[in-house]
Amino acid sequence: MNNKVSIKDIARIANVSVATVSNVINQTGRVSASTINKVNKVIQEQQFVLSASARNLKNKNSHLIAVVVPFLEKGILQDNPFYWELVRGVENGARHHEVQVILQGINEDEDFSFVKQRHLDGLIVVGAYGESSAYQKVLEMGVPCVFLDSYLSNPELYQVNLDDEAGGYLGTKHLIGLGHKTIAVLTGRLEEGGVNYYRYQGYLRALQECGTPGDPELVFEEFSSIQGGYQAAQKIGSSKRKISAIFAFSDVSAMGLIRGLYDIGISVPADISVVGFDDIFYTRYMIPSLTTIQQDVLGKAQTAVNMLLDQINGRVSSTRNVTIPVSLTVRQSTIPYSKKV
Repeated sequence: MNNKVSIKDIARIANVSVATVSNVINQTGRVSASTINKVNKVIQEQQFVLSASARNLKNKNSHLIAVVVPFLEKGILQDNPFYWELVRGVENGARHHEVQVILQGINEDEDFSFVKQRHLDGLIVVGAYGESSAYQKVLEMGVPCVFLDSYLSNPELYQVNLDDEAGGYLGTKHLIGLGHKTIAVLTGRLEEGGVNYYRYQGYLRALQECGTPGDPELVFEEFSSIQGGYQAAQKIGSSKRKISAIFAFSDVSAMGLIRGLYDIGISVPADISVVGFDDIFYTRYMIPSLTTIQQDVLGKAQTAVNMLLDQINGRVSSTRNVTIPVSLTVRQSTIPYSKKV
C-alpha cells in the first residue's frame, strides 16, 4: 500500500481525468472497458488504496464501530483475555465488510462524546444494566446498537446473550456429581439482571435439586479479574467452612484464584477443585488445565456484528434476541471428592 500516491497521480499516469479515475473506483458514470482496465492496472501497480476519509465522503459512513464495555475498573480491559477474544471475534466478522473496530471502556458518568468525535456507525455494548444512566444515554443517541450479555427487557432492542443459567447449573452439577457438598462460588459483580445473577441462579437450582440450600457464606463477590480471584483465595483460605470446590464465574477469576490458593499452600485439585466459565484460550494450557463452561466467544461476537451491520445498512431483521448455548469442558482442575489427599 502506497499512501503517498493520490488519485491525481493515478489520473496522470493513466492519462485520464480525475473524474474518470473516480468513476472507475466508485463504479459510476460511463467509462469504457479498456479505460477501466487501464486505470485498474495503474492502481494495482502503484498499490493505491482509497483513504478512509474519501470513502466516508462517498457513502457518509465512517466504517468504524466500537465494542463498549461499561463499569469496569481501570486496567481490567487490558488484563482480561476474554475481551481480547471478544474483539477478535468482532474484527473477524467486520473485516469482510471493510469495517474497523475499537474497544472502549466507559464508566457511569461517560458522556459518549467519542461516538460523535469518531463518527461511529454503530456500537456493540457489553454488560449493560437497564437502570444505568449509561444505558439510557446509549438509547438517546439513536445509533445502531447491539447489546451483548445484557438481559434487557425491551423486546425492540437487538441482543445476544448466553444461556448463563444453564452454565451455572452445568458447572455446579459437575461438582455435585464428583461428590462435593460444600461448593463455593466466586461470582464477580452479583446484581439482578446481570450475567452473574443468572449463573448464580443456575448454581442454586443445581443445589436445590440435591436438597442443599444456598449459603451466603459460600458466595465470594469479587471483581471478575485475575486480581479479584487472587484476593478471593485469601478469604477462602481463612474461611471456617471446609470448602472442597469452587465455581468461579469467569476464567480470569479462576486463574487468579488458583495462583492465590497455591501461594497460601492450597493445591488445586488435590485440596480444592475449581471450575471456571468462558473457556478462554489460556485455560487449556494452565497447570492444572481448567475445567470450565465453554462458550463460543467468536461465534457470539460475529452474531452481534451481523446484527449490527444489518441495522447500519437498513436491513430489517425478524430476530432481535439470540441465545448462545454453553457446554461443560472437563480438564484437570476438578477431581472426585473421594480422591482428595
